[in-house]
Amino acid sequence: MIKKLVLSFPVDATDRSLTYDLVKLYDIRINILKAEIEAGKSGKLLVELEADETQLEKGIAYLEGNGVSVSPLSSKISYDEARCIQCGNCASACFSHALTIGAPDWLLKFNPEKCIVCKLCLKSCPLKLFRIEFAEGI
Repeated sequence: MIKKLVLSFPVDATDRSLTYDLVKLYDIRINILKAEIEAGKSGKLLVELEADETQLEKGIAYLEGNGVSVSPLSSKISYDEARCIQCGNCASACFSHALTIGAPDWLLKFNPEKCIVCKLCLKSCPLKLFRIEFAEGI
């Protein structure tokens, strides 16, 4: 099972090796997609965690027990496909490869499963076709 989560670390948890503990204690594979964290300050990690469901639950409980707030990725990117001019600016800015363009049809393709909501596509689109949608109830 794979889950995309936002981990919010309080000031007193940023200098501990909690993500290492997830690997060592719970056999959870961690893919850090985005990080905004510094020692001595609160911070956030956008991560993909992969393990069987039981181990994921135990790992998340471990994080929460250590003061880390865990929440599902609460927003996603969408765009106005009908107005897209297929310029490729967004695809060249997308380092997660959620947006691609190429032969043979040279049409923009969007894979939301790869999207990490870094927002670079919002800045790179000359027509401002991208927007952030927030999930309800989160």
